[in-house]
Amino acid sequence: MARPITAGVDGTEESLAALDWAAREAVRRGLPLRVVHAWRYEEHEALAGDREDQLGWVSDAVAESVRTVTGRYPELGVVAVDVVAGGPVEALVEAAAGAELLALGSRGHGRVVGFLLGSVGQQVIAGAARPVVLVRAGDRPTAEAAGREVVVGQQGGPEDSAAALEFAFGTAAARGAAVRVVRAWTLPPVFAYSPGSLRLLDESGGMEPYERKALSEAVRPLRERFPDVPVAEHVEMGSAAEVLLSVAGRAQLMVVGRRAHQSAVGARIGSVAHGVLHHADCPVAVVPHG
Repeated sequence: MARPITAGVDGTEESLAALDWAAREAVRRGLPLRVVHAWRYEEHEALAGDREDQLGWVSDAVAESVRTVTGRYPELGVVAVDVVAGGPVEALVEAAAGAELLALGSRGHGRVVGFLLGSVGQQVIAGAARPVVLVRAGDRPTAEAAGREVVVGQQGGPEDSAAALEFAFGTAAARGAAVRVVRAWTLPPVFAYSPGSLRLLDESGGMEPYERKALSEAVRPLRERFPDVPVAEHVEMGSAAEVLLSVAGRAQLMVVGRRAHQSAVGARIGSVAHGVLHHADCPVAVVPHG
């Protein structure tokens, strides 16, 4: 059975933007859409109604959001709607496990709240076994048809970014878009040099040619698998987040990887993902790997 494109909704403007983005992606890929809302009964004197009343109100609100998006995209396939009792982190991480990807809403530049890098969002991104896409409230489908690229970060050896590259190329193929693969590099500290590494650099003609060769080797299998996807290979000196953000203006989607492990100090998503999520205008996909 095909994995669905899943959207987490909570009634906010940004989560409705994520739902709209997820619906478009489901249509492109010919996949079902699943909508998930995590709900807890709030017993408070200011809130009228018992548990069943509140559940009914929540279910009606979610159903109305789904009616809006299905009316906008009548070619959508199967649409499943689940109001899940429990905490949002647990519900969304579980929903992501069975999804092709999980789309969530996010807010603003710098002042990042809600799903993005608040306690819920960071834990969902760090705990999800599948890609999580963050969508801002102002996202519009016109950006996807404006000739913009899918931009993806590549680092390390071919295996280190394989999952992010595969996601980026698959998404671009479904959209008829080009991919820009970005590799950032910095001068290593003196103590990191060794005779072996210096020999490799000499054979490659220096640092930048070495980095270009490493990028080409990582991209080659994807070029072969997706021959119809135009590819630009971008190598630039600087921090990974800075270099990715320098080309964000041409992106309809940014794709970054994160290591799929839990830190001893709690949920972590990595400095590159953190930086891009704070500042990119377009949706950002965070893809777990090894």
